[in-house]
Amino acid sequence: MDKQFFIYAFDLFGTFFFAISGASVAIKHRLDILGLITLSVFTAAGGGMLRDIIIGEFPPVFFRDINYFIISVVAGFLTFLFYDKIQKRIDIVKYADAIGLGVFTAIGASKAYDFNLNMLTVVSLGTLTGVGGGAIRDILVREVPIVLRADFYASASIIGASLYYLLVKYLGFPLDIGFIFCFITTTFLRIIAIKKNIELPKLG
Repeated sequence: MDKQFFIYAFDLFGTFFFAISGASVAIKHRLDILGLITLSVFTAAGGGMLRDIIIGEFPPVFFRDINYFIISVVAGFLTFLFYDKIQKRIDIVKYADAIGLGVFTAIGASKAYDFNLNMLTVVSLGTLTGVGGGAIRDILVREVPIVLRADFYASASIIGASLYYLLVKYLGFPLDIGFIFCFITTTFLRIIAIKKNIELPKLG
C-alpha cells in the first residue's frame, strides 16, 4: 500500500474519532448545534494544525483538504443523533479520545520522522499532535485540559511515539509497521488506564 494513502486514511480515521469526542463534550455541556460542530472541528483539527505550524507546513493540511472538515461535521451530527444510545453502553468521550490519541500520535511521529528530526523532536511532535486537539476542546468548555489532570494520557502518547522512533530508526522496521505499533501501543495504554484508573503520582 502507498505510504501517503496509508497515512491519509488513518488521518481521516483519527479525525472522525476525535470529532466524536469533541461533539460528546459539547453535548455534556449542553451547547447548541453550532457549538457542537465547532467543538468537533477544533478537537479533530487542533493537534494537527499545531504540528503543521511547527514543522512549517503552510497552510496546515486541514485547510487544504475539505475532507477533514466534512468528516468532522458528519461525526458531530452522528454523535448528536445517537449519543444517548451509545453513551448508555460506553463512555464515548474517553474511548473515542483514546483512538484519536493513538492515531494522531502515530501521524505526528511519522511526519516528524520524515523531516529527519531527532528522537526528542519526533516524540514531542507526536505527543503534541495526539494531545493538542483534546486540550483545545477542554479549554473551549473551560475545563482543565485532560493532559494536565493526571490520567495516563500524554504518557501513553510519549511511550507510543518513542516506540515508533526506536523501531524505525534503530531496529529497521518499515515505516508502516512502526506506525501501526505506535497506534496500537498508545491506544492500548490509554484504554488500560481508563479501565484500571491508572494515574500519575500527584500531591494531595
